Amino acid sequence: MSGEAIGKLAKKMTETRNTVVFTGAGMSTESGLSDFRSKDGIWNVEDPMELATTGAMKENYDKFHAFYSRRFELMSGASPNIGHEILAKLESLGLIRCVITQNIDGLHAVAGSKAVHELHGSVGSVRCMECKKPSTKADFITRKPCGVCGGKLRPGVVLFGENLPEKVLDASWKASEAAGVFIVLGSSLQVSPANQMPAIAKRSGAFVAICNRDVTPLDYLADYCTNDGIGDFLTKLEKEIDVQV
Repeated sequence: MSGEAIGKLAKKMTETRNTVVFTGAGMSTESGLSDFRSKDGIWNVEDPMELATTGAMKENYDKFHAFYSRRFELMSGASPNIGHEILAKLESLGLIRCVITQNIDGLHAVAGSKAVHELHGSVGSVRCMECKKPSTKADFITRKPCGVCGGKLRPGVVLFGENLPEKVLDASWKASEAAGVFIVLGSSLQVSPANQMPAIAKRSGAFVAICNRDVTPLDYLADYCTNDGIGDFLTKLEKEIDVQV
């Protein structure tokens, strides 16, 4: 994205003060976490249908537990990157309305973002498979049973075979429809229904920008696209905003 284009995006953000940001796995890879669908992604190493489904949770709990315990360990060592930090700062300035994320690492909240819609849940939460009482990551990892009913514990993430959380999804649709600016960061935009949100924003009159390493199916409708790294892109955008605010 050229300097002139970033300037136009910054101007739109400061004028509308109603930007919605949509983040995918590319946001997390800049914190050292693996994505899912790239050549070296998680699902090219392990089969999601064996590990991340409701069936696996109920019928092969040992493999299910081992997979998510490893993910807990990997994510516990990750820290927010500069992109997460810039988004939190722009929210504090009143420029970003919310972040809609497909990521489950919780790094937006750690960085300080307050309005975060986690479409796929978060590894930061654990609950009982049976009575749904909240529990802790430590209890999940050590395989302690639920303190209420004795059931097995599970992470609070959306598994294959489950619906996205209704309240979070509804809030995300509404934010997309009302956005003045809609920015996609690090998403391949291949997972439905969330991949429809940029198009909904565009139809409602939003200025749409997409920053992703690879081409996405919705690049054609964006006002601007870039293949820059997310941290580099947001650093340039922040500088332009600082000039205009």
